[in-house]
Amino acid sequence: MRKIHFTGIGGIGMSALAQLLQERGDEIVGTDRSASPVTEMLEEKGVSVIVGQKAVNVSEDTDMLVYSDAVPEDNVERARASELGIPQLSYFKMLGTVSGMKRTVAIAGTHGKTTTTGMLAKILKDAGASPTAVVGSIVQDFGSNYLSGTSDLFVVEACEYERHFLELSPEILVITNIEFDHTDYYDDLADVQDAFRSLIKKLPSNGVIVTDVENSNIQPLLEDTNLQVVDYMSEPEYSLILPGDFNVMNARAAAAAAKIAFPKVSASTISESLKTFRGTWRRFEYKGTTESGAEVYDDYAHHPTAIKETIRAAKGKVNGRIIVAFHPHLYSRTRDLIDGFSRAFAGADDVVIAPIFAAREIDDGTISSEILADRIVAEGVKAHAEDSLEAVEAYLRKELKEGDTLITMGAGDIYKVAEALVK
Repeated sequence: MRKIHFTGIGGIGMSALAQLLQERGDEIVGTDRSASPVTEMLEEKGVSVIVGQKAVNVSEDTDMLVYSDAVPEDNVERARASELGIPQLSYFKMLGTVSGMKRTVAIAGTHGKTTTTGMLAKILKDAGASPTAVVGSIVQDFGSNYLSGTSDLFVVEACEYERHFLELSPEILVITNIEFDHTDYYDDLADVQDAFRSLIKKLPSNGVIVTDVENSNIQPLLEDTNLQVVDYMSEPEYSLILPGDFNVMNARAAAAAAKIAFPKVSASTISESLKTFRGTWRRFEYKGTTESGAEVYDDYAHHPTAIKETIRAAKGKVNGRIIVAFHPHLYSRTRDLIDGFSRAFAGADDVVIAPIFAAREIDDGTISSEILADRIVAEGVKAHAEDSLEAVEAYLRKELKEGDTLITMGAGDIYKVAEALVK
């Protein structure tokens, strides 16, 4: 048994990894700056969580400190670990260590990673393959972002930011799609494609790539590989609870990968598993009804394509007005993709923009929610910006009526507005 301290344990990946290592017999202690649904879930599963980060939290008998990539080197707990000579590993380095010991199925791509990972994990579980899975959100079917398994199959979401997915050792690589994103790190689409090329080169000679071979952004990556390539678009359109053409694509990718990872899986098991898949936290998640009778959904969409497709899915599912409360994520992404953002809300009847979620960035004054709102208005859609999440909530309380559908969108904490409105 090792005693492992997790700094930033509330992160969606960190929390899954903590569950995995605890199940293997390690003693896990974790800290985060604030409580959240994720830390509450961890405590329910017996993981020790301390709210607040202090040097004293890192005990002298700690064998290793694992830190979220959002935690800087001068963090008080990391500094204390250095003082005590405790080895430190980033989340992705530790995840790579686990991947290297298992038969890894990695799901990568700009959109659809989380849902495809959850779908694939559920198919393999239902088929009796007993996979271990680390998912980038809480899967409603598991009640967790971690699925415990007894086989050597490891299903994991592979994040392209800062080329983190190169820490993994996949045997099967699913590429859902590729677009230009993470503009604070990548220079352009070609730079993103280069990262995926590097990941493909990590596959062994018996490795398999599962992708859409007709996708123009993916085709160049397949020209120089001798690996087996499986076209997930050859899969049928599976019946789903989840709305949207993009989820049909995710299901096809998951089904194709399942057949390769576990050849004994039957077509009927795949079909039934996907038909009953209930989705993940913050992916067109139904939150409830407001006092005025409006239906409320929440979605993680923070890229123009994801926003456009989510609104499109909503229009195919609901009647009445569609109102979107959007929380832009990162100044760089909002600025660099503003042309796409300005057109992405074309299907909405009203858009309210929250202040940009800064995350790891500093405001340089070149972009704002007001600028984005003006650009959306120029495209013919009603939109305006508010100066706080509280102001967004107040506007929605006044504006929403029976028959309306509200979708809160963004990678920040806009979901709190959805939750407040349905309480």
